[in-house]
Amino acid sequence: MTASQPVRPITILIAALGGEGGGVLTNWLISAAAKLGFPVQSTSIPGVAQRTGATTYYIEMLPVSGGGSRPVFALTPGIGDIDLFVASELMEAARAVSSGFVTADRTVTIASLHRAYVMAEKTAMSDGRLDPERLIQAVGDNSRQSILFDMDRAARESGAMINAVMLGAIAGSGRLPIPLDAFENAIREDGKAVGNNLRGFQAGLELVRNGIAATPDSPNKRHHPSSSALAAMEREIAAMPALAREVVIEGARRLVAYQDVRYVRLYLDRLNAMRQADERAGAEGRLLREVARHLAVRMSFEDVIRVAQAKIDSSRMARIREEMKIAPDQPFAVVEFLKPGIEEICSVLPPVLARPILGLAQRRQWLGNVYWGMEIKSTSILGFLRFWFLAKLRRFRPSSYRFHEEQAAIESWLTLITDAAKHSPELALEITECARLIKGYGDTHKRGQTNYQMIETRVIRPAIAGTLDRARAVDAIASARTAALVDPEGEGLANCLAAIEQQTAMRVAAE
Repeated sequence: MTASQPVRPITILIAALGGEGGGVLTNWLISAAAKLGFPVQSTSIPGVAQRTGATTYYIEMLPVSGGGSRPVFALTPGIGDIDLFVASELMEAARAVSSGFVTADRTVTIASLHRAYVMAEKTAMSDGRLDPERLIQAVGDNSRQSILFDMDRAARESGAMINAVMLGAIAGSGRLPIPLDAFENAIREDGKAVGNNLRGFQAGLELVRNGIAATPDSPNKRHHPSSSALAAMEREIAAMPALAREVVIEGARRLVAYQDVRYVRLYLDRLNAMRQADERAGAEGRLLREVARHLAVRMSFEDVIRVAQAKIDSSRMARIREEMKIAPDQPFAVVEFLKPGIEEICSVLPPVLARPILGLAQRRQWLGNVYWGMEIKSTSILGFLRFWFLAKLRRFRPSSYRFHEEQAAIESWLTLITDAAKHSPELALEITECARLIKGYGDTHKRGQTNYQMIETRVIRPAIAGTLDRARAVDAIASARTAALVDPEGEGLANCLAAIEQQTAMRVAAE
């Protein structure tokens, strides 16, 4: 290196979530660089609560050993000035792209493909999860080089924290002039969980060196048990339009796990009727596919029975043990915090009992105000048996009040879709998508149901009846649905519906 070619500092930005050891990872890098005599400096910016942002660590190092004046480093990262960006989660890599830190002409991005959902995704009225493929494309398109793989899985398989895998990935990228033994020595000198951390380091190193970049597991893919009876139904499904076939099969598997084969039969009977509507409308399977997708979700509605099943699911306990890194012979306890109200309790009762109780509660203004707070240890014998008893009510679910109410609402929704398909497949598709408003149970379900009923009464039914221009009704339903999803409290929806009705009134007056 000549005097006319000064050495430029290497800038590194790390984004890690709470508890993932981002500070330890930074210390390992500082230690490895310092042992080589490189001038190095790090600063950190704490993240915020509720998963709205990671803690970021900024490192600058000058890859020149020896004496001389110490360079002056920046305290904060500059937009477009990052050589190496490392993220412990896919969304954090996308955030860095959005913020301008990751640039296509300079930045090498190393990120994990797994997701830790942000609050906006969890609290959305519909499925608020971001498309991982779009996040991956955004990172790849805006990076000089992107190295993406499931670091969370690698950490679990090696028994290490994810920061050790991240260090191995950094070493494997070859972007830092630091030999492998310097990284390993930094882990050893730290003196904490050395064996596990070295295994995690090796796992990250090998995955990057071998060029393994796994794609994330689709959050929409779930595997459900099959049976001989379901296999016979799958042969029936094979005769359905190719565009809808895969969705129908997944829906059938979901529902046999949720209830039983007879329930799947009801699902297919409803779809056979919708298939005829699809053919008459010339929708070419599009309507059938979307109805099949939303119908499977609506028919597997969340109730007390389903919650109880999930609480004592053996796979859930195994996941908790794995995530908390609990040894196989080590006991642990899981405490569930529940707050059922009158509606949740009545939901599993027969309609003949539930209706008078709910009516009385509504007249006395108890509904929505009376709850019973519970703390149940699902890992204890008594706590497990309480959930087990509720889960066993599955066979009686078709006799419950909630089941009857849901089936009536589903039939009404399907009728509206069928009637709309006689006029326009696009109108029928928009009504189908309104099922996104209805999810969960308790207050969440009530808000979604209320918003849907407002749209049905003031937009959908007038559109089918012809009192609302059908050409404009497609956009009106889409706008109203979007307003309800963005603002679950209903103010945005009320304003949207008022604007639609005002426009309709002006059009009628003009005619």
